[in-house]
Amino acid sequence: MMTVIAVLIVIGGVVLAHELGHFTFAKLTGMRVEAFSIGFPPKLISKKIGETDYRISAIPLGGYVKVAGVIDESMDTTNVDSNEPWTYMAKNTWQKMLFITGGVIFNILLAILIFSGLTMKAGIYEPDGRPVVESVIPGLPADSLGIKASDTILAVGGTEIDSWNTMTELIHDHPHDSLLVKWQSAGTVREKKLLPVANKVLKGSKFVEVGLIGISPAMTHRSARFFEAIGSGAENTWYWLKITVISLKMLVTGEESLKNIGGPIFIAKLAGESAKSGLGSILGLMAIISVNLALINILPVPAFDGGHLLVIIIEAIKRRPLSVNAKIRIQQIGLVLIVLLTVLVLFNDISRVFKW
Repeated sequence: MMTVIAVLIVIGGVVLAHELGHFTFAKLTGMRVEAFSIGFPPKLISKKIGETDYRISAIPLGGYVKVAGVIDESMDTTNVDSNEPWTYMAKNTWQKMLFITGGVIFNILLAILIFSGLTMKAGIYEPDGRPVVESVIPGLPADSLGIKASDTILAVGGTEIDSWNTMTELIHDHPHDSLLVKWQSAGTVREKKLLPVANKVLKGSKFVEVGLIGISPAMTHRSARFFEAIGSGAENTWYWLKITVISLKMLVTGEESLKNIGGPIFIAKLAGESAKSGLGSILGLMAIISVNLALINILPVPAFDGGHLLVIIIEAIKRRPLSVNAKIRIQQIGLVLIVLLTVLVLFNDISRVFKW
């Protein structure tokens, strides 16, 4: 039951933010919103308020905002040729762009808000700079060597160190090399060799392989100021944007297997695991997925927000709209791509469950 609730919070929150973005900018630019749905058809419950039919639908894998005059996945061509001031086609390029990118904007804002809130609650943790071990991860090289919490690292690879950063750089630079480590434990100086484990981490704009031995530094803790928390939220959002961009690039270039793409079952598994660690972990997962959704949606792929945005740009350059038939063909191509992507992620999810 906890997993189900966690999934509803994560997916529901991300989808609600995305569709609320489209809805908000449609309203601000004077477009008529005919339907606002959380979930895909068939609809379960609905209530019409004013000109908008608000719905909760059966398939909880997304949502949609239907604006008068937009040709979307529904293939509805009603009001497409209308110049009534409340239709999509009556709006200028910037108003259309705001509506189309509204979901992406709100997903990014949601991530910043969540990360900022988590920072405000947890405060700021910073390494105190000394090469003093706060904790040791069981099973990794430092643990096998006998290094314990409160020990002080004195030298790595024959180089004496006086700061945690210096030690980290030395270990990171030797992912496959045996290193002689000297440390002080309970007043006794010890010296042994170890082999760091290799792991990929984000450095700059790419993943690089670094050496790790499984220790963490002593930390200082303080409360986060308001704008400091906002800055941390934006920084974390930017970090996960970079991770998503690099991951997509690796998929395109073949450096990463398509088998690693996850779908709703994989998200449910992550949500269930996060639920065990508390609400903060669930919200953190929501922020990460919100960033992923924002970036994927802005890709120039038919039926995605980025595909609609590309059409707007093409029409602005040509100074005339594409034909209705052309827009329908674009949406049809997009739907085929979405179906193929859905089949792929579901196959990957099922393969993980049955360990194929």
